[in-house]
Amino acid sequence: MSDLIPVSELGVGQRMCLRRVVGGQRLQRRLLALGLNLGGEIEVVQRRGGGVVVARDGNRVALGVGVAHKLLGERVA
Repeated sequence: MSDLIPVSELGVGQRMCLRRVVGGQRLQRRLLALGLNLGGEIEVVQRRGGGVVVARDGNRVALGVGVAHKLLGERVA
């Protein structure tokens, strides 16, 4: 397994497979409700300051800088 990186370090157009959420059950439930689950692949479609907009299965989700640092995964080629 490669090193995990936060989604906040990805550039526009880069993809990652979500492997870990550094947060409590409330954050994990919120992300799941937004369609962001562990093992799922997401793509950064826009960067706004420290936050990012990610896409998964045609849906876009805006993540603030705090949450973007808590989502860890592996880059997908």
